[in-house]
Amino acid sequence: MVCIPCIVIPVLLWVYKRFLEPIIYPFISPFISRFWTKKAVQETGTGTGTGTSTGAGSATCKVTYDNDPVAD
Repeated sequence: MVCIPCIVIPVLLWVYKRFLEPIIYPFISPFISRFWTKKAVQETGTGTGTGTSTGAGSATCKVTYDNDPVAD
């Protein structure tokens, strides 16, 4: 048996995202933009790693080791 909040909360969130947010968001977006700045979080380079990434914000990373006999 599934609890009532497990059914009601997802339905209410769906109703909000589908119908209410398009109406409400234009009014509250100026207030939200004051609190949340659009600055991106930047990583600080410590210089300890020897890996190379494929681009800014990428999730994959290629790590090379000094004693790796099969390095590309």
